[in-house]
Amino acid sequence: MKGAFTGAVRDNPGRIAACEGGTLLLDEVGDLPANLQPKLLRFLQDKEYERVGDYTTRKADVRIIAATNRDLDQAVKEGRFREDLFYRLNVIQIAIPPLRERQEDITLIAEKLLAFFGRARHHTFLGFAPDALHALRQYAWPGNLRELRNVVERAALLCQTDRVGIEFLPENLLSGDQGPRLGDRVSIEKIEEEHIRRVLATTKSLQEAADILGIDQATLWRRRKKYGI
Repeated sequence: MKGAFTGAVRDNPGRIAACEGGTLLLDEVGDLPANLQPKLLRFLQDKEYERVGDYTTRKADVRIIAATNRDLDQAVKEGRFREDLFYRLNVIQIAIPPLRERQEDITLIAEKLLAFFGRARHHTFLGFAPDALHALRQYAWPGNLRELRNVVERAALLCQTDRVGIEFLPENLLSGDQGPRLGDRVSIEKIEEEHIRRVLATTKSLQEAADILGIDQATLWRRRKKYGI
């Protein structure tokens, strides 16, 4: 509410009110801090909420969809996610397979992303060349959709023609090199480099990547510099 804190110069209805009568998406709900989890649980149970700075209890009419890339069963066992909140959210569970298990979707997603980045550049793409599409479909995509998005964005920036050829795709994708695996006869540094690359490909920010890796941003910056990432 206006005046609730410094900088609150006008009323802000908030996300719940904005979704009234529709659907509220709780993205990356597995990362919700422990102190906010009971508040979300109360809202899910009672569909009631109060705006910051307002003591009027409001009733919400929203459908809830929660998304996460975390293993919430494991998070519950480790005490990082409330069990009652997990069961309250887990009414109907939809598991989305990784890209490597649904190659038929890769072409459609890649072309949609290419059109999106083309519009941002005011450039019209006709799509991918056949060899580029084949390479996209054969790759295992350890970083899933975010890695695919990064690859397509890179190609859209580099390509000056109307069709993206295989020469605009990253070298590791073309060679089929999926990187070292645990137990391979490689150095620990090589494993660390590949792990950092994959985490960076699947996170939205450097802070999120640093949190997952268990290091601070300064250490992550030094590792990126060391490995040329």
